[in-house]
Amino acid sequence: MEFNFVQIALVFIVTFIAAIDQFDFTESLYQPIVTGPIIGAILGDMNTGLIVGGTYQLMTIGNMPIGGAQPPNAVIGGILAAVFACSLGMEPTVATAAAVPFALLGQYCVTLFFTLRAPMMEMFRSAAINADTKQITVLTVISEAILGLLFAIVVTLFFIAGQTAGKAVVDAIPAWLNTGLSAAGGMMRYVGFAILLKIMMNKDMWAFFLLGFALTNVVAGIPALASPMLLIMALIGFGFAYWDFQQQTELKGAVVDGGDMSDGI
Repeated sequence: MEFNFVQIALVFIVTFIAAIDQFDFTESLYQPIVTGPIIGAILGDMNTGLIVGGTYQLMTIGNMPIGGAQPPNAVIGGILAAVFACSLGMEPTVATAAAVPFALLGQYCVTLFFTLRAPMMEMFRSAAINADTKQITVLTVISEAILGLLFAIVVTLFFIAGQTAGKAVVDAIPAWLNTGLSAAGGMMRYVGFAILLKIMMNKDMWAFFLLGFALTNVVAGIPALASPMLLIMALIGFGFAYWDFQQQTELKGAVVDGGDMSDGI
């Protein structure tokens, strides 16, 4: 699949913005569920981009940096997964698995960026002591531009140079290995969600989890409801969350108020 200059430039710009957004801006635009359909739209297959983005999002949903340790990078991994699926015709699960090594490369890029930016911290400190807001702004722009360019260059190089080589590699993959990559990619989303549950889940939430699991299977088994299943389950989940929020708010209010003491009780 051949790409024109506009598509290459747009992939570069999307990666540049997503890389900066990972630490600044909204800190949500860089998520694969957002970049996937955008890259898919640029490459002419938004539906595949959305599927890949959602699959990769589930895989990374429980990842988070702890101290100086960085998880596999969601920007490079998510964007290249969408590129592989849309340009090389990979199945979404296979593209997700194939993008993991590149996500590890992104992890090293973040570590390299923090290392290169370390000497600038003294310049930031000096500007802060002197209340030089203009200097702080300039240093911040330079710092974020370096981060964005680092990621954008890496993705664009693989995007341009990897088309011929990538197609040859895909064609050379034996059927058994392709099946294994597909199984691994499909499993990763469940592993990512399991990591999230391990962090967030408590005994009060198990009832909602099991109820949601059961309802999802029931709704998915009804042909008329199968297509809007995600929307239906999202509305049901929001309803339970809002109800629980109201109950918890009223309970906390009752505890704080301490009851009505006017009648001596």
